[in-house]
Amino acid sequence: MVKKIIFVLWVVFGVSSLMGQTVNTNKKGYGVDGYDIVAYFENKAQEGTPEFSTTFEGVKYQFSSKENLEKFKLNAAQYCPQYGGWCAYALGAKNKKVDIDPETFEIRDGKLYLFYNSWGINTYKSWKKEGAESLKIKADENWKKQL
Repeated sequence: MVKKIIFVLWVVFGVSSLMGQTVNTNKKGYGVDGYDIVAYFENKAQEGTPEFSTTFEGVKYQFSSKENLEKFKLNAAQYCPQYGGWCAYALGAKNKKVDIDPETFEIRDGKLYLFYNSWGINTYKSWKKEGAESLKIKADENWKKQL
């Protein structure tokens, strides 16, 4: 119960500055907090490096290797996270843009979904428990409204 209260308070008070952003980027302008979005498709949450970076649709992305950078360049849209890199659960359950923990993710139907995981709240667990398919449908609808 306390975890849910903390999450609700964080959603209400913590995301107001994020509402204008379409894509979730860190202070340096990197999507997914500078993690290698190609590595997720190999079931790895791996930080990228500035040495292997590129920009796609105005967002900078880092990769852990030249190979992953090249894979991204061949089909960037395939690797980009759903919902602009915001928490999939929060978008589906609350229609809110909530920051993510780049190490909490799921590949579902060939797409990357990211989740908030901090302060004892792991929204990936909630996503699975409350029904990922129905939350995904809601998140898809909510995301279209946010664009």
